[in-house]
Amino acid sequence: MRLTPVFLLSATDAAHFPTPAKTFNAPEIAFLGRSNVGKSSLINALLGSKQAHTSSTPGRTRAINFFALHEGAGEKKKIRPTLIFADLPGYGYAKISRSISAEWPSFIEPYIAERETLALGICLVDTNIPPQPSDKQLIDFFKQTGRPFLVVGTKSDRLSGNTLAKSLAALRREHEIDEVLAVSTKTETGTKALWPRLMAVAE
Repeated sequence: MRLTPVFLLSATDAAHFPTPAKTFNAPEIAFLGRSNVGKSSLINALLGSKQAHTSSTPGRTRAINFFALHEGAGEKKKIRPTLIFADLPGYGYAKISRSISAEWPSFIEPYIAERETLALGICLVDTNIPPQPSDKQLIDFFKQTGRPFLVVGTKSDRLSGNTLAKSLAALRREHEIDEVLAVSTKTETGTKALWPRLMAVAE
């Protein structure tokens, strides 16, 4: 199935979120993680485009950017989106406090906890560094709220097979989860395995 991405809007307040009427109640998938973990790069790799803005400066994204994925293209493009991608601001660049991060704008936490159309959270963690307390904080938040989530390990191309296996094992152990899906936007490792998990949300 070919999905055509269309940028919807950037929300800096809960009042700016796309209304269910506008998106036909399409399920939303949120991409979350520490600043510079590779959220926008992963979204671009999945979409096959440069829709999401990438930056080498941590904390550059300050809004939730929404992208609608439509089946087909051009005049044959379906009106109702199949999925909505939400690219959230990074956390962890400033001191972590409260339930997730004092650095995050106040509308981020309600989006994760209360957004009815949020069907899956993609929690991105860096496979090249030890497990981070801020990542555990986010993962625990999803556990406590009962929201579906998947942990994805980015930049896996920088590690060799045995080293990567040890890193993934440490991430699973420290975050108390059963799975970390390793991906690389440079080699496209893991992105094909991720797509079925995303499409399962649409079904």
